[in-house]
Amino acid sequence: MKRNVLIIGAGGVAQVVAHKAAQNNDKLGDLHIASRTLAKAEAVIASVHEKSAMKVAGVFKAHALDAMDTAAVAALIRDIGVQIVINVGSPFVNMTVLDACIETGVAYMDTAIHEDPSKICEIPPWYGNYEWKKRDATKAAGVTAILGIGFDPGVVNVWARAAADMMDKVHSIDIVDINAGSHGKYFATNFDPEINFREFTGTVYSWQGGKWQENAMFEIGKTWDLPIVGPSKAYLSGHDEVHSLSANYPDADVRFWMGFGEHYINVFTVLKNLGLLSEQPVVTAEGLEVVPLKVVKAVLPDPATLAPGYTGKTLIADFVKGEKDGKPVEVMIYNSADHKEAYEEVGSQGISYTAGVPAVAAAILVAEGVWDVGQMVNVEELDPRPFINLLNTIGLPSYIKDDQGDRLLQYEI
Repeated sequence: MKRNVLIIGAGGVAQVVAHKAAQNNDKLGDLHIASRTLAKAEAVIASVHEKSAMKVAGVFKAHALDAMDTAAVAALIRDIGVQIVINVGSPFVNMTVLDACIETGVAYMDTAIHEDPSKICEIPPWYGNYEWKKRDATKAAGVTAILGIGFDPGVVNVWARAAADMMDKVHSIDIVDINAGSHGKYFATNFDPEINFREFTGTVYSWQGGKWQENAMFEIGKTWDLPIVGPSKAYLSGHDEVHSLSANYPDADVRFWMGFGEHYINVFTVLKNLGLLSEQPVVTAEGLEVVPLKVVKAVLPDPATLAPGYTGKTLIADFVKGEKDGKPVEVMIYNSADHKEAYEEVGSQGISYTAGVPAVAAAILVAEGVWDVGQMVNVEELDPRPFINLLNTIGLPSYIKDDQGDRLLQYEI
């Protein structure tokens, strides 16, 4: 059994994690949140108390921390006595935080793959460039490290495993992410603009025919017939989960599809063609060195500020095809979140909600020993059943549609 949690980060996803951890602090113990800017961490705690989210009376403290400093992260872990770290800071800090967890022997989890600020779209598999190099170290230390436990990556990986367990052979895994909501702004991204744009400026990698296929962003589009939000156009995109699912299901085609409106595509294309999405520094006429991508981030709305006026729903689904007893099988597993409902509960919009709730579910399973496996894993390598059941009870129910109908996915364990 592990107790006491440190949340690293103080953005929209961290706010969701903080609220959900508070709602389950009877299982998780003392709570702590750390950010480079102490005031941001304190504001998250204040929002928790404003909504009386703490299930039982307990500790919730804020700390200032440079998460790029492994020694500082390790020192904080030791000082406050936590046994679980939920890293929802920038993907740039993954490896320093992971190293600190290995050093101190505490459980680690994150919601996105590590990124080097100076590089975009490295060679696949992306996990092989950083996290997977620490597999032996985590196992030697007996440290549970759960990679990519947001929604995508995260829940969609769990669904892929759940669907695969229903089949004798898996032929394809297609992940579809649609945001049918509206934030009312001329242009904004739903999470960190720098990370958002980095996802879509490089090569689109998918795993097809037992090898990596390369395409350009917005080159391949498809309309998907979806529950709740209806027919929706999505584009083949590069994404984290493709890089682990392809390793665990090498005989299946693995693709990720993201929904984009024409307005987003037009603005994105203009910014890219002007060089404003470059991660490489340039020098202005005044002699100032700036990174264009960081300038764009600075002038766009902070994603956390979008929540109060956000309306509509998200729809994320896995379409998995395969064989069972020699016959073709197709399964869709999905979830829909409501932006307004998310804001009313935790003060964040639906996309942050879907990313934050799964990390807390995983923390609860680690605390209870169910997912405390003492090594590094991607989510599809864990038993999906207790996780899906838990998500059903804490805000993100999973539904399945197959030849038996459309219903809640629930397991008897």
